[in-house]
Amino acid sequence: MIDESKKLSNPQVTIQTIRKYHFAFQKKFGQNFLIDSHVIHKIMEAAEITKQDVVLEIGPGIGTMTQYLAEQAGRVYAVEIDKNLIPVLEETLAPYDNVTIVNQDILKVDIPKLVGEKKIKIVANLPYYITTPIIMGLFENHIPAEAVTVMVQKEVAERMQAKPGTKDYGALSLAVQYYASPYIAANVPPNCFIPRPNVGSAVIKLTAYASPPVSVIDEKLMFRLIRASFNQRRKTLVNGIRNSGELSFTKEEVEQALSAVGLSPNVRGETMSLRQFAAFSDELTKRM
Repeated sequence: MIDESKKLSNPQVTIQTIRKYHFAFQKKFGQNFLIDSHVIHKIMEAAEITKQDVVLEIGPGIGTMTQYLAEQAGRVYAVEIDKNLIPVLEETLAPYDNVTIVNQDILKVDIPKLVGEKKIKIVANLPYYITTPIIMGLFENHIPAEAVTVMVQKEVAERMQAKPGTKDYGALSLAVQYYASPYIAANVPPNCFIPRPNVGSAVIKLTAYASPPVSVIDEKLMFRLIRASFNQRRKTLVNGIRNSGELSFTKEEVEQALSAVGLSPNVRGETMSLRQFAAFSDELTKRM
């Protein structure tokens, strides 16, 4: 174990490491390094890492959180896209023999091949610009993860756990809640990072469901309907589907399906629950 004062969560150690390697932050990778041990402990607490766990860390940066993960987990796979950070990671993680550093784009990694068939826990301080593709990619590809505990933009975390009828509720809320139960574990101010982001962040834990909370005949159709309904907020669901350009249902078919599940033809997508979308989707599937 590394002494707490010598870990990268100490801002001075991070600054020394960055200077030593003449590291330049790259905007295209959305790099913001954590420099607050209190926040890292909150992430560890939320992720519930034990020696029995295999952990996949996405975007370890210079290894700040990886040092803590390595001390608590059985094995850690740290996937970093920036090749300039690999020499840094090889030094900062040298004390740990249970860490595998992988220089790849997480969106292109064959995760089951990398980590094996065992259930894993995923932990990450995610770049804001690619948060949604990464999280949805993990769930849609049915990666064998017990939970995903990630640092994201606060606004995105709020959208993930939003309920029907609220201003934050949207397609992302429904997609995440189909696959997992979201829980915001901590809010994190900008001064906890180098460089400071322009917005607040939050740690959110997404505990994966063994099976979705609703059953639906055609999962892909349901998500196409959800996307269409939120493409034009404040319009009725009927108009959203008609204007989507990718769905060919007639106005009559949509209204009949809504009526069959007890919904008004003037209903808006932002008021509908996941269960109502699933029932509505099934009614349309029967009419295809």
